[in-house]
Parts: sequence; C-alpha cells; structure tokens
Amino acid sequence: MAHFTTVAERFTAIYYSTFDRNRSELFPLYRDRSMLTWENTQHLGARAIIEKLSNLPFTTVQHKITTQDAQPSSESINSIIVLVTGLLVVDGSENPLQFSQVFHLIPEGESFWVFNDVFRLNYG
Repeated sequence: MAHFTTVAERFTAIYYSTFDRNRSELFPLYRDRSMLTWENTQHLGARAIIEKLSNLPFTTVQHKITTQDAQPSSESINSIIVLVTGLLVVDGSENPLQFSQVFHLIPEGESFWVFNDVFRLNYG
C-alpha cells in the first residue's frame, strides 16, 4: 500500500481535476454511506452528493491548491484524513474565493473512497 501522503496527493489531483472538468464524474469516489457537509448542509449517499455538486451555482471552476496535509486516521485500517486549503476561481472571476476541505478516505482494494467530505468557504 502506498504511503498516506502519496495517496493524498494522488487523490486530490484526481478529485480536483475531475471536479473542475465534470463534477458528475466524481460519483465513483463516493458510496451510499458517504456524507458531504457543504457549507453546513449535509448530503448522504453518492447520488445526493453528486446532485449537490452538479447543481452548484456556477458554470466553471478552477481549484488552486495552497496547502495539503494528510494523516493516517485509524490503527486498524489504512484510512486517511486529508485537509486541503486553496483558492476557487469561479466563472473566470478575478477575485478567487478561499476554501478548505477535509476528506476521510477509506481503503477499498487498491484504491480509496470518500467516507466524509467537509467543504467550507473561508471568509476573512
């Protein structure tokens, strides 16, 4: 099994490039027990999560990652917590939005799926 920081780097590269290209293609990363908390609103299950992400009020988005931290989250399985901060360029705006996002990744075979996903815009 790959080192947790390598898994986190690969995951975030795939997640954000897919999100920026076509949010509905993120469906395989979630399961029926996955939960997304998006700005204090919870969505349970892959279908509900993808519905939320697909219906966000913008046409285009580009994630620019500023920091990424990862830690193992369990002694019994190779699960990983990933914290990402960065900027969102929404619909070509010259004023990017700051965001933070936490993923709890669960191993499945040779890959991982998202058990928990917490997203917040950071206002300052």
